[in-house]
Amino acid sequence: MKIDDKLALDLFHVDKQAHLQIKPEICRKCPHKACTYVCPVENYTINGEDVVLSWEGCLECGTCRIVCDQGSLTWDYPQGGYGILYRLG
Repeated sequence: MKIDDKLALDLFHVDKQAHLQIKPEICRKCPHKACTYVCPVENYTINGEDVVLSWEGCLECGTCRIVCDQGSLTWDYPQGGYGILYRLG
């Protein structure tokens, strides 16, 4: 089974309130924008000079939190009852 097939089995209960937030003014100055290439589901993209975050499909792996060395990211788990529900690993 391929990773895309496994991800398609997961369920997302998306909260209206984002559990991830970035500070755009810091992201614009970031020299490497590592979040845009380490996120396994590509929740971070570049649009011109800006980093755009789409938190709805977050796997809650925390990789972006580890690589953001610029202090731009606020990362919390979603509120109870929201977020990803992994099925079959």
